[in-house]
Amino acid sequence: MVSSARLRVINTAPSNPDGEYVLYYMTAFRRHRYNFALDRAVELAEDFRKPLVILEPIQLNYRWACVRHHRFVLEGMRDRARALQAMPVDYYPFVERERGGMLGLLEAVAAQAVCLVTDDYPTFHGPRILEQCATLPVRVEGVDHNGLLPLRTAPKGFPSAYAFRRFVHATIAEAGLDRPSVDPLGGVRLPEGDVAGAIRERWPPVSPAEFDDVSGLVRALPLDATIGAGWVTGGSTEAREHLDDFINHRLAAYDERRNAPDDDWSSRLSPYLHFGHISAHEVLDQLLAGTDWTPASIDTSARGGRPGWGLDASRTAFIDQIVTWRELGFNTCLHLPQYDEYASLPDWARATLTDHASDPRQWTYELEELESASTHDALWNAAQQQLVVEGRIHNYLRMLWGKKILEWSPSPEEAADVMIELNNAYALDGRDPNSYSGIFWTLGRYDRPWGPERPIFGKVRYMSSDNTRRKTSVTAYLERYGPGGNL
Repeated sequence: MVSSARLRVINTAPSNPDGEYVLYYMTAFRRHRYNFALDRAVELAEDFRKPLVILEPIQLNYRWACVRHHRFVLEGMRDRARALQAMPVDYYPFVERERGGMLGLLEAVAAQAVCLVTDDYPTFHGPRILEQCATLPVRVEGVDHNGLLPLRTAPKGFPSAYAFRRFVHATIAEAGLDRPSVDPLGGVRLPEGDVAGAIRERWPPVSPAEFDDVSGLVRALPLDATIGAGWVTGGSTEAREHLDDFINHRLAAYDERRNAPDDDWSSRLSPYLHFGHISAHEVLDQLLAGTDWTPASIDTSARGGRPGWGLDASRTAFIDQIVTWRELGFNTCLHLPQYDEYASLPDWARATLTDHASDPRQWTYELEELESASTHDALWNAAQQQLVVEGRIHNYLRMLWGKKILEWSPSPEEAADVMIELNNAYALDGRDPNSYSGIFWTLGRYDRPWGPERPIFGKVRYMSSDNTRRKTSVTAYLERYGPGGNL
């Protein structure tokens, strides 16, 4: 059974025992494995002895909609359509063909449902979807599978990774981890049933032939085509292949080489985690396979130190990213409603940036100049070029990317706006809690005052391209992403 800590009743309407099916409205955790929301939907379908319908849509009317994001999501939907074909569920993938084309679909499908389960996601479209679901005349449950810990386990927002890590270590060591089903539909017997034909005629689902040509399907949609497909293919199958490749070929040196742009020893899982194609639980299972780690391995006497995980250096470094830093971002989005606004920065950061807001800038650039990688800084231009072409920036250079935008913007408020715009438009993991963590970290969130006090930055941590070149090798990176590079 799904833990009550992950469940929220979204409205006051009762279940309808005479309904035709249990409905899972899949919007954030877009996968059929390791999914607490699907676990809950299966549980309810078994309790009511009803069929299970999964409605997974993608709309056109979201900010930063473009070919890149749509194609990645549709590749994941193709993955599920094929995987669920032989399973005891009616999968209903819907793609809006024109703006407003989805209006009424959820209400029509929910009207025939016993009850509805949906994903409880704290940012971007998530809260608006829950508001829409709350108006439905049938019981709606939101299920949280954002991370290893239920979001609401933490009673407050945490100001730093150190403070949050200390909380996570203590919580997991004491209570352990709840586990989703690896395969929620495996071995399940449910009655057959599907959505009424009249609804399917009004809102036709994506056909198998369309999924066979996702590129053609995307081209036919009224989307911004200037931002083309990114560097990876979407879907849970691809996500698991990237995970296997990382564990087998890059994990052993992750701690030592993850900050080297020339090598790119990252896991490459960020877009898959963002779009819900893989869960942190599945990543953790594979990461710990072959070890004897249990929650009892955590050393709570480390008092929030990174080594407290009780693992080797590379596994420790990676689990700290996927648990501490990733879930800290979700924690912030839940407890800090203005998480995406400059005003949400710590008082000390806003104060020092205000003190230096009028400092002279040697260079300033407009959004269009930054977007086109037209600055005087070759390393920054290469990072921006990687973002535009591939939809990502090497993790270490992403920090430098943000710091330089702060340095080159007329004000820190404008710097925050520019970072959000560029990142959310181009990055495959844009609009994610972790994206906002990275952007606002460059402005002081989760950090402390640093000395010496500098122009423009004040007491906010400083980074420069020259220092980055001295600390790590970027020769191959510049050859690939610089002018005339071999992208």
